Amino acid sequence: MWLLGLVIMVDQIDQNVLRGVASDLQKDLNLSDLQIGLLLSAFVLVNGLISVPAGYLADRFIRTRTVGHTVVAWSGITALTAAMPNFASLLAVRGALGFGQAITEPCCASLLADYYPAEQRGEAFSIQQVLTFVGIGLGVGIGGAAATAFGWRSAFIIVGLPSFLVAIFVYRLKEPKRGAADRASAGVVENNDDYVPQSLPLFEHGFRRFFSDMIDGLKGDMRTIWQITTMRYALVGVSTLLFTITAMAAALPQFYEKQLGVKSGAAEGILAALIIGAGVPGVMLGGRLADRFANKIKGARMAIPAYCLLVGNALFALSYIPDIPNGLVFLLEGLGLFVTVMAVPALRAGLSDAVPAHLRGAGFGAFNLFSVVFGQAAAS
Repeated sequence: MWLLGLVIMVDQIDQNVLRGVASDLQKDLNLSDLQIGLLLSAFVLVNGLISVPAGYLADRFIRTRTVGHTVVAWSGITALTAAMPNFASLLAVRGALGFGQAITEPCCASLLADYYPAEQRGEAFSIQQVLTFVGIGLGVGIGGAAATAFGWRSAFIIVGLPSFLVAIFVYRLKEPKRGAADRASAGVVENNDDYVPQSLPLFEHGFRRFFSDMIDGLKGDMRTIWQITTMRYALVGVSTLLFTITAMAAALPQFYEKQLGVKSGAAEGILAALIIGAGVPGVMLGGRLADRFANKIKGARMAIPAYCLLVGNALFALSYIPDIPNGLVFLLEGLGLFVTVMAVPALRAGLSDAVPAHLRGAGFGAFNLFSVVFGQAAAS
């Protein structure tokens, strides 16, 4: 649980360091606000193209090995960003980073659902998502601090290196049987000590046959998944949730500098403090609520996110009222973030409960696709 959370954390650090260096990068390369927004959302094309096929593969291949390979590759891409000389090359390399989340998201979520039974999934996903917000905060904070001290290029080298260590430990994780936790929840006792995971040959009958089989398999998987009512609601919910959080992370440092008079560097530090200080306890409480009320209230894992999004967005809207004191702005936004992120564990646990074990990779692939296209990309 913690190690898969670290995978998500370093991914978010690598993605969000750009937010921390945005002001310095903009001045150095003379970029417009629109160009900065495009850099922040450049990963969406690659992510969108890969997300659902990656989920299909996660249902058919050894997930721990796939995650390890992906972490190594994206770490190198992040460090490579430091060498990019202009906007076009930055856009290309940041776009390439999109494959990382597209592959690790469905694999890690599918693994968590097989490591933990239904009654523990809310808390398990909350730990993972806590480290997501830690990663966002660290990415913004480290980016701002490194850019101020050493220049914006150094930030990408600094954050790219720790990911290699995480990859080493991921390779050592044991691949669980698919659906093992569900069977344990149902009282089925299994001996998994001698289980040896098998990975299907990737191009056993040639690439054309592999591609054709994947398209047919994806059509069948998506048709099954889309018929699940909970899944359809979850896709709308995660899109709304990620839109709010990503828009905040993209715009608030600029808002603090241009509207509230906060100095560059300090603005990114304030946002990092809000994300970690409010996001971490919010996700932890959300996970506990998701597990506590899962069997007590019908539809609790969908109802909790709905109320959290309504209240959280209302608090953010109040914080944008002109001429209110800065302290009140930060307080309202901290409370808004705390309430909003309580929705995250319930959404993920609800999806794990609703989608069959052998299709969870594809389910979380679709989940990731919607969250990226309609949430993160649109928000930036």
